[in-house]
Amino acid sequence: MGNGRAVRGGCYVRVSTEHQLENYSIEEQTDRLKAYCLAKDIQIVRFYTDGGYSGGNLRRPALKQMLADIEAGLLDIVVVYRLDRLSRSQKDTLLLIEDKFMANQVDFISVSENFDTTTPFGRAMIGILSVFAQLEKDQITERFTMGRVGRAKNGLYHGGPTAPTGYDYVEGRLVVNEYAALQVRDLFERFAAGYSLHGCWLYMRETYGGWSSETLVRKVLKNEVYKGMVKFNGLSYPGIHEPLVSDGLFDAVQKIFARSGQSVSPGHSPFQARTLLSGLIYCGKCGARYHGEHGNYSCYSRTRSDPKYVTDPGCRNRKWKIKELDDCVVSCLLRLTFEQAPEKKRSATPRDCSNCSERLKAIDRQTAGLIDLYQTGTVPLETVSERVGLLKKEKDALLRKERKPEEKPDTGEAAGKNRPSFQERLLRLFADGPLPVKRTCVAGLIDRIIINDDRIDIILK
Repeated sequence: MGNGRAVRGGCYVRVSTEHQLENYSIEEQTDRLKAYCLAKDIQIVRFYTDGGYSGGNLRRPALKQMLADIEAGLLDIVVVYRLDRLSRSQKDTLLLIEDKFMANQVDFISVSENFDTTTPFGRAMIGILSVFAQLEKDQITERFTMGRVGRAKNGLYHGGPTAPTGYDYVEGRLVVNEYAALQVRDLFERFAAGYSLHGCWLYMRETYGGWSSETLVRKVLKNEVYKGMVKFNGLSYPGIHEPLVSDGLFDAVQKIFARSGQSVSPGHSPFQARTLLSGLIYCGKCGARYHGEHGNYSCYSRTRSDPKYVTDPGCRNRKWKIKELDDCVVSCLLRLTFEQAPEKKRSATPRDCSNCSERLKAIDRQTAGLIDLYQTGTVPLETVSERVGLLKKEKDALLRKERKPEEKPDTGEAAGKNRPSFQERLLRLFADGPLPVKRTCVAGLIDRIIINDDRIDIILK
């Protein structure tokens, strides 16, 4: 240690409040450390004293000062009366000795335990401490994991302090939040009725507020907690909380996800295509679908990116640049001539009408549920009034939609004068409309697009 100079020592002294009168009080520790350093010819640079501080953590002013002096190269050795004066945590003791003291060529001595890193035996003790510290860590992890498994087997939710949408977290258990639960049930019913994920998100956001993203909608629809299950480590267990939807409704929603054939990993929504024409293009040579990737629409048989869509591995049908094919198809649509008939046909699409009666029943159930919640004092009057008003507007709109196909279309000149033509509305849409709306429009006009090298056949509905 030396180079002929005296060994510079820092004496660390700590006592917690409840130990002030014990044998290792500050005065007793100080006296013994002075005697030890005198006997070992250690020059005491400074006493670092933490009076009234716990040894369970490293947030101690004198300890921090000593570590700063070590970093500055002012000490050669640290001396304590007992090992637990440095820390009561084995992990923290090891961290201080290995990462702070020895990393800066500073030795460590505990007078009472004869723990001395200046000797081979003392250095070997560091390895033993490491083994026990790792054992302690593993045991804590095992106990924690076993505790969580036990909670799951007992049906208790353990997803953290934030409860899933539709519940409150009360004393470690999930308790139904009636108003939020009503929203969750509405979402499941709407999605099961055939509405897209994107459409459900827009509806939930505009109707209830909140619902910040499609990702949140997807997570709710995929979460087994809503059919009364809790999950840990990939295994599901029956929960003791009240389910918000039936097994049948939950399973129906999962089948819709499965039928989509798309990834449902976090951050990616099923049914939300990234290209205008995906799902509409077919190969004229092998009959496989085309898909958009790396800037091109390509035949699945040619790229072989998804084996279940390959029909002829030898297919060499042409790739088309996505923008080039999109522009070509849009240009064709804009040149079409539309009369009033398509307008009438659009107002009475089978999908809209088939969903009306089911949705009207759901609105009636939700209205009755809101009134019940108000009567029990669960939801304030202003919230009920606002929500019932929105439901009434939606119900009125659906009733008008049901009646509309039976009414004669207005073909008078007055109606045509104030309304932009279909071509004008189409032009505006393709100029600056959102992709999901553009796709809906294109899918409403085109049955399929067949590619045969340079030939494009657009089959209209």
